[in-house]
Amino acid sequence: MKILDWYILKRYLGTFIGMLLLFIPIGITVNLAEKIDKMLANEVPFVEVAIYYLNFTIYFANLLFPLFLFLSVIWFTSKLANNTEVIAFLSSGVSFYRFLRPYLIGATLVCIGAYILGTYLAPNASRGFNEFTYEYLKNGKAARETRNVYRQINDHDYIYVSRFTPSSKMGQNFTLEHFEDNTLQYKIQARSIVYRPEDTLYRLNGYKKRIVGKEGDILISKPKLDTLFSFDLEDLTPLEYIAETLTTPRLREFIDKERARGSSAINRYEVVLYKRYSLPVSAYILTIIAVAVSSMKRRGGMGINLALGISLAFIFIFFDKVFGTISEQSDFSPMVAVWLPNVLFGILAVYLLNRAKR
Repeated sequence: MKILDWYILKRYLGTFIGMLLLFIPIGITVNLAEKIDKMLANEVPFVEVAIYYLNFTIYFANLLFPLFLFLSVIWFTSKLANNTEVIAFLSSGVSFYRFLRPYLIGATLVCIGAYILGTYLAPNASRGFNEFTYEYLKNGKAARETRNVYRQINDHDYIYVSRFTPSSKMGQNFTLEHFEDNTLQYKIQARSIVYRPEDTLYRLNGYKKRIVGKEGDILISKPKLDTLFSFDLEDLTPLEYIAETLTTPRLREFIDKERARGSSAINRYEVVLYKRYSLPVSAYILTIIAVAVSSMKRRGGMGINLALGISLAFIFIFFDKVFGTISEQSDFSPMVAVWLPNVLFGILAVYLLNRAKR
């Protein structure tokens, strides 16, 4: 790499890291000011608070890294333009694409870092962040569905419980229906179902089974029955934030299992999965837009570039959140919802780049 590459790359990475170090303490301060009353009221141990804010730092950095990256590139590129350094580079015979090369190298490093962060580090941080939030800050609000749980557990079996208690692994008013060729073969009902981990069995209290026959049904009734089932009660009611806490390989397995069970939250899980691939790619798109916007010296100075950059960054984040929410709440394709902001801003990046190189 030549002097130009090292010069810009060091400014690229240094400004990006500096932006993180600047905004993360601000985020922690704002969050602490908002939550400190509940922390004090619940007498949260200091160690728990410290771990929470460590997880918050990783969670916050992963969530808003596109904004930090965009602003950092605009900031230092605008300084280069105001100091006429960009003009000096291009006047020396360096093409605009050659000038862009160290930016793309920096974007590659950020892309790799963002992928590792989102795949392995952020899931663990998200688990700690959310568990602390539900335990201490949401006044005991349940983090999972516990009422009127109806799930398909495989191609043939459907279960229902009117209420599920995670702590005791107990379900009330349990029903299991088994179908073959869309025809009900038998139906099991129980007043309650309890998982017994010591012997890995389920205890059905008030057990009743109806076997459907061509010439009449067979009824079986017992006060209680210990039996095996091919499901885990806890798996049937996953945490609301479960997708955020799983590494990418485990998340893929989880989605496959939930799809086989007929889960209604598949779109929510797939949005999380696809974002782990789309956000690192956005590092390239936002870098190109930021360079194209800020490499020209403007009459208003850096302020104009920063104002324009902040506006574009928030539009990108807005699109990302809106399309993701639409997909989670409807049948809109998660892949399209997640990648559409990158496609739209990719087209904008090509347009701005063609204007800038003129």
